[in-house]
Amino acid sequence: MNHLKYRVKTFLKYKDLLGELVVRDIKLKYRRSFLGYLWSVLNPLLIMIVMTVVFSSMFRKNIENYPIYLLTGRTLFEFMRLGTQSGLKSVLHNAALLKKTYIPKYIFTVSKVTSIFVDTIFSMGAFFIVMIATRSPFHVQLLYLPVILIQLYIFTLGVSFWLAEVNVFFRDIEYIYRAVCTAWMYLSALFYPIEQLPHLLQIFVKTLNPMYYYIAQFRDIALYGRMPGIRIVVGGWIWAFALFFFGLFMFQKNKDRFVLYL
Repeated sequence: MNHLKYRVKTFLKYKDLLGELVVRDIKLKYRRSFLGYLWSVLNPLLIMIVMTVVFSSMFRKNIENYPIYLLTGRTLFEFMRLGTQSGLKSVLHNAALLKKTYIPKYIFTVSKVTSIFVDTIFSMGAFFIVMIATRSPFHVQLLYLPVILIQLYIFTLGVSFWLAEVNVFFRDIEYIYRAVCTAWMYLSALFYPIEQLPHLLQIFVKTLNPMYYYIAQFRDIALYGRMPGIRIVVGGWIWAFALFFFGLFMFQKNKDRFVLYL
């Protein structure tokens, strides 16, 4: 218990630094940008339009309101992908600072994932614009959306902790993970109905693909106006906390060795 209190106290001590790092990352992303924060909305809109034109002729008959179906999956997957890829490099990119002064190393990973999370909140504007454009009903169940985002945020943090730790010792993990993300995307039924997969592959995706739980929850509240089933809700929390504690444990276990490899 005393150890937990110490961890919480340390985190609160550096919360202002965490806030500054998040603000810095967001400002750097849009520095010298003509559209600025507006690009967070326009970018997913433009990609959604392109992908809708490409894939809607293939899947429109099988999927109701294809633009919303596509955007719900892609918005969540892009947050996870960008968050974990940024978190993966968080320790190495701050190596010079970590060598000069003591700062909890996990602060940099948390700041990277949080800045991507804030950017994702901005991009949700594109989702609501598409809902209005397609005349989709705004179901009261959409109020459950923050819970889904929190689940995914915790999950992404956990994966990022683990990747950041591994990347210190094995620098090629960044390139391997990019390939993994590509395969992961195609196995997450972002732009096609999951029913088109072979039966055994469907079982694999619905059981062992964490992103399925978050995307399925989002589609339930946005497309069908219903609360997600208890299985995918509980499954989403289990994956979130399992990966969070695993990633944090591995990070904390090896953090004292980081300086030898930075």
